[in-house]
Amino acid sequence: MSTHASATAAGTAPVGAQTASTATEGNTSALSGLASVMAAQPPVNQERIAQIKKAIADGNFPILPATIADQMIALKLSWSDNDAA
Repeated sequence: MSTHASATAAGTAPVGAQTASTATEGNTSALSGLASVMAAQPPVNQERIAQIKKAIADGNFPILPATIADQMIALKLSWSDNDAA
């Protein structure tokens, strides 16, 4: 009888399974902690948004039509054929 079969027959998990289970629990705990930290922070940088709004209001925000056009084309090219335009 193999180690896995004897461990299963005895009602215990094989040693490798216990290690994987412990690693998975550790990863789940770490991800839960990270999710909590991220949920406590705003999803966008409000200070940067305020700076951009002020620059637009003051007329100091650089608007480069060629750059905007390039980004729009790049975005369109990244859509799949099934996406609506």
